Amino acid sequence: MTDKPTDTSEELDEKTEAVAAEVVEETETETETPVIEATPLEKAEAEATEMKSRWLRSVADMENYRKRIGREKQDIIRSAGASVVEALLPVLDNMKLGLQAAENHPEAKDVTFGFKMVDDQLKRALSEQGLEELIPDGEAFDPNFHECISHQSSGEVEEDKVIQTVRAGYRLNDRLVRAASVIVSSGPEKA
Repeated sequence: MTDKPTDTSEELDEKTEAVAAEVVEETETETETPVIEATPLEKAEAEATEMKSRWLRSVADMENYRKRIGREKQDIIRSAGASVVEALLPVLDNMKLGLQAAENHPEAKDVTFGFKMVDDQLKRALSEQGLEELIPDGEAFDPNFHECISHQSSGEVEEDKVIQTVRAGYRLNDRLVRAASVIVSSGPEKA
């Protein structure tokens, strides 16, 4: 049998402690970085800079809020009259039909003239509120603004152009209130 040197537990403990101490010394020297503490003046300057930045952000947020509220207020004002205008559109239509019927009766010339003045005054008052009448005769058909109620062949009007406006459309402050009802050309009659 060969004799193997055996270490006693005390010798092993001493070796382990020595190796552990070397590892600890190596890691401490590698990771130790000197911590420089800021002076009270530097701390105060950093805090002041952060507070100024926060204040500027708050001022900008408040200004953006004011602008947004202003835009929303203008939008509400513009759209507030929409329901009133929509209620008046049938009145405009009936006034127009009445005036067209009255033109066929010469004995009602004076009454027709008076109603024509009222119709013009009503249209002028509504246009001052942003109402725009759409009568697209001769224009290209646009399904965003026109409602096609019929197609009709025509040798004079190109295909997909409006031949006649049956009922006027209206736009209030760039928002379509009612599409114009139109008859659209289907081009020349095919033999």
